Amino acid sequence: MQELWVMLSRTLILYGFILVTLRVMGKREIGKLTVFDLVVSIIIAEIAAFTIDDTKMPLYKGLLPIALLAAVQIAFSYLSLKSRRFRELIDGKPSLIIEKGKIRDAEMRRHRYNIDDLLMQLREKDIADLGEVEFAFLEPTGKLSVIKKRSKQPVTNEDLGRNVPSDGLMLPLIIDGEILQDNLRRLGKDEWWLKMQLRSHGSADVKDVLFAGADEAGRFFVDYRDEVDPPDSENGAAKPEARR
Repeated sequence: MQELWVMLSRTLILYGFILVTLRVMGKREIGKLTVFDLVVSIIIAEIAAFTIDDTKMPLYKGLLPIALLAAVQIAFSYLSLKSRRFRELIDGKPSLIIEKGKIRDAEMRRHRYNIDDLLMQLREKDIADLGEVEFAFLEPTGKLSVIKKRSKQPVTNEDLGRNVPSDGLMLPLIIDGEILQDNLRRLGKDEWWLKMQLRSHGSADVKDVLFAGADEAGRFFVDYRDEVDPPDSENGAAKPEARR
């Protein structure tokens, strides 16, 4: 029984330590998994598994190698920022798979990337016709980046000669009943303004709000919790159904 409690406690300690380690290593580890990142992740997972399973091994013998890998990864990341050649050595570089509408089969063979892989990744981007593609790059992460032919790209306001001003980014102002003061100040607004907006939508009680946001153009959106049933608003606020 004691061994079980030791294993559980080691699991919680390693969980917290690896969580902090990955946060220190940066969001790049989650959003962009290169070959080097994958190797680091696998080794960390293996070390953690051995450390949890072998309760007789001192805990620090598992924590130190993980910390070392994190330090190496951070150092390599800084070197990648300073040197493009080092970055390409560690992360690799994009490969041009389709050039001016022509598939480069030699480049595909070099990466052991077949036509089925290409078609699958094109379908994931809602492209069913190879004739729509002008350029396609196989990124170091294995993802396919596609640039369509100009004739196949959606028409923009610029193409139509329209000058449409930007509305800016809609910033969340309330999440789960909590006001985000930093975003409110960024818009140059205060809580009084926010509550006036909420009152015009039916309820000024911040605790009733699941999400509320606004942009620099003055657009305001609010979505109340299911328990709240505010009246319809002309500003486009969602009116959730009352929970029964």
